[in-house]
Amino acid sequence: MFDYALGGKDNYLVDRQAAEMVRDALPTALAAVQENRRFVRRAVRHLLATGTRQFLDLGCGLPGRGNVHDLAHAADPSATVVYVDNDPVIVNHYLALLSSSTVADALLADVRDPGDVLTAPTTTKLIDFDRPVGILATALLHYFGDEEDPAALVRTFVSAVPAGSHLVISHYNPDGVSADERAATTKFAESFGIRMIDRRPEEIEALFGDLVLVEPGLVQPPLWRPDRPQRTPTGWFLAGVGRKGT
Repeated sequence: MFDYALGGKDNYLVDRQAAEMVRDALPTALAAVQENRRFVRRAVRHLLATGTRQFLDLGCGLPGRGNVHDLAHAADPSATVVYVDNDPVIVNHYLALLSSSTVADALLADVRDPGDVLTAPTTTKLIDFDRPVGILATALLHYFGDEEDPAALVRTFVSAVPAGSHLVISHYNPDGVSADERAATTKFAESFGIRMIDRRPEEIEALFGDLVLVEPGLVQPPLWRPDRPQRTPTGWFLAGVGRKGT
């Protein structure tokens, strides 16, 4: 469904029908997916500008236009990228796409087990944990309930990387939509077998822990360092980038 919303071709009729059902009930929801993808691209470019040349993309989702490795390699062909997802279909798509690459790879793993991700041969081959790493957890943590302690998962990943590393987060923002939209979101999520966890902006910001938020802080995606005129934000997401200090 995300792939369809982003104009991709890796989707089935059932995905398109479900996405259009969502659009009918929540007209701005698919636009929010596009907002999020554009934010990710700007965030990756910002990290590249700081000198970051290693990326760990958690819950990466299907490849599309402007993937992390595409952006990274446009700046530095030697930049390394590890994509992580627990969906074999997604990982297989990346493996096929990256079959000839020696600097980007995909790992089938669950980010709920950060130790498995961090110690996997795919990760340790491409990521030098003595140099800054860009960790991406975009459109991901709102699927984790409080009982799964997403803040602790984030801390585990951040503790593995050195000062100068960055964490990129985008998260469903229930405060940005109406009560009817929140109710419809919950209903759709349940019908798709997932959860969309309601967190207040201060709870989302707390996921960054001790990291220093890069200006302009935690904002709606189109407001994070726009590089061109933006449409009025849909309100569905909040997004930000945190930097690990000394």
